[in-house]
Amino acid sequence: MNSRSPGSQLADTGRGNEAAILNAALAAFGAQGFNGASMREVAKGAGTSLSNLYNYFPSKSHLLAEVLRHVNAELEARLRRAVGEAGDDAASRLREAVRAYVGFVVDEQLAMLVSTAEVRYLRGEDRERLVAARDRTQSIFTEIVEQGAASGEFRTPYPLDAARAILTMISSVATWYRPDGRLSRGQLSEQHARYALALLEGPLPHR
Repeated sequence: MNSRSPGSQLADTGRGNEAAILNAALAAFGAQGFNGASMREVAKGAGTSLSNLYNYFPSKSHLLAEVLRHVNAELEARLRRAVGEAGDDAASRLREAVRAYVGFVVDEQLAMLVSTAEVRYLRGEDRERLVAARDRTQSIFTEIVEQGAASGEFRTPYPLDAARAILTMISSVATWYRPDGRLSRGQLSEQHARYALALLEGPLPHR
């Protein structure tokens, strides 16, 4: 199911056992879903005690919220870095944003699958915080599309609808990607960048 499973890893948090716990939780949620995974199983996977796990995370829902927060934070960081290193024109910025997003999906497929499937179990402030964080990530794309529409680079009469369609397209790669498929990571990223620019009626890269 996952290009790097069981090696998909969240970033080290710098807080002792926390990174090990988050990665064990990611593996458990990916294998059994939120309802099927147990805190005892997560503790075992992290090589810690159940009581220590509860010192870090008072409930399974809090643990899920933190896993999903880290997934989104890593994705956002990659996107902002890629866009920051791109040219000033909207087409270049969008191309690099799409490439970075698809690259993240390929590298962290399990994390993306868990992030999509298990968010429904978050409630209250945990859900509100994650939605706000995801909105910031999505705004990277909408801001680029609005820039291109204003400058005339993108000629679509439906820029915001197109931005949503692009995000849906690239996030769905996690549901079907296989590491032994015919396209490499780079080829897949480039192909989807071209799809996105075509959807916006923007300039395609020269071969």
